[in-house]
Amino acid sequence: MLRRNMNQEVLSAQAQIPGLPCVLVLAAGRGERFRASGGNTHKLQAMLGDRTVLQTTIAAVQASGLPWHVEYGPHSGMGESIAAAVRATSHANGWLVLPADLPLIQARTLQALAAQLGQLDPDLLQVIQPFYQAQKGHPVAFTRAALQALSALCGDLGASSVVKAAAQSQMLKRWDCDDLGCVLDVDTVSALEQARQLWRQRLQGV
Repeated sequence: MLRRNMNQEVLSAQAQIPGLPCVLVLAAGRGERFRASGGNTHKLQAMLGDRTVLQTTIAAVQASGLPWHVEYGPHSGMGESIAAAVRATSHANGWLVLPADLPLIQARTLQALAAQLGQLDPDLLQVIQPFYQAQKGHPVAFTRAALQALSALCGDLGASSVVKAAAQSQMLKRWDCDDLGCVLDVDTVSALEQARQLWRQRLQGV
């Protein structure tokens, strides 16, 4: 599990800006799959260029200009982590739920998703699910009406129950985007190396 650090209060300082959704960066996972694949540190502490994975993800979120909150835990699963983060940002106008192990996510993707969410009725429980080349991605966006449902989550299934409920009521919107960063997590050492290569290419303007 990633330990809390002295910067947590600073990282959460912009969690509420009136009228905007909040990006919830979930950093409470144990990273067991990464260690099992040969990693010798927590995946969020692994280096990607001159920053850690977590620092790189946060930098993209900061660049988006959206309010944000980092949820460290400890928590028993992703559902509980999301619930805690939503409760901590309960005055936000919706949420973009982003696992912290997606360091290639682009600020423009977050901005575009927030803009789409802003066009929806906040009093209706609606969800936007990004896709990249037919793969489900993150962050998943929720209107403010999802507050109660998200706050009550537990276990390790994330917000899948809320997304399923939105789909059943025809309130789930699919968004096809061109950002590989919404699907490339660093759950394994090989995925981290792929992310490093793509990061270097991005810096070189390839």
